[in-house]
Amino acid sequence: MKAQRMITVLERLLEQNWAVFIWGAPGTGKSSIVREVAASRGLEVRDLRASLLDPTDLRGIPMIHDGKAQWCPPVFLPGPEEKPGILFLDEINAAAPLVQAGMYQLVLDRRVGEYELPAGWKIIAAGNRKEDRAVTFRLSSALANRFIHLNLDVDAGDWQNWALAHNVHPVVRAFLHVRHELLYSRAPDEAAFASPRSWEMASDVIRDFGSCQAAADVLPGIIGSGPAIELGAFERNADVAAELEAILADPEGAPVPEALDRLWALVSFMGGRGKEETVRRAAGRLLKRLPADFAVVLARDILKVHPAFVRNPGYLAFMRAHGEYFA
Repeated sequence: MKAQRMITVLERLLEQNWAVFIWGAPGTGKSSIVREVAASRGLEVRDLRASLLDPTDLRGIPMIHDGKAQWCPPVFLPGPEEKPGILFLDEINAAAPLVQAGMYQLVLDRRVGEYELPAGWKIIAAGNRKEDRAVTFRLSSALANRFIHLNLDVDAGDWQNWALAHNVHPVVRAFLHVRHELLYSRAPDEAAFASPRSWEMASDVIRDFGSCQAAADVLPGIIGSGPAIELGAFERNADVAAELEAILADPEGAPVPEALDRLWALVSFMGGRGKEETVRRAAGRLLKRLPADFAVVLARDILKVHPAFVRNPGYLAFMRAHGEYFA
């Protein structure tokens, strides 16, 4: 299931009381999706790491009241006075079997002993898959049968939409347009590997250091040595700063690059600056000069950050000539 579809499904499932389990590889955005869904509804996310619990932690601590033992629930479980939210059981299958057993009643019956999960609180769990070489225990069949299971897939198109909205560095977006199979790539003998999360980290480092070349000794420790070498080579071959400034100054006369890597870099840089009026004005005039598939990517990226671009004369002319690309 793609990330955008996962968000839609979770929003629908929040209308029910059934618990949901999100399966996915490390670094693919499981927790980010949960937080995005919660934020869209104004819900708190209570992050409970099952792998850090002991089997008795969920029950709490007993105290004597009127000669009887009464259990005091732990502070990390929401109380009846709190506003609705999501109880997020992250890394639940990294918890030991006895801890998993302690969650049976909470997940299915929304209670543990005398404690009851308040109305309006939903349970979402997440975990890595065994084949991803993460620390996992087998999820018991009794616990597994208490969840609706959703599998999160890594999708390059979905990630590009997210990356544009979250200001991921243009060179990273352009590179992954060309080498989309490296969005998630793992070498068996390296600790660092490429994932949606690590590409976001790489973007922040590149922006802080100024270029891939300046961060050449850091990037292998974020995305792995292979992707880091390719990214550096891509940046050297697709340095579009001068081309971009020339096109912004003269969008109808400045040379347009022909190599695919330089085209992707140009489109990504312009799309990333789509909120700027000068960029939108130049883009409208440039659309007719770009190969149609690159022009479509540029137009869509700008529309995502500035929907009024739909009224740009250059965009309207392009639509009349190539409307089938937007069907």
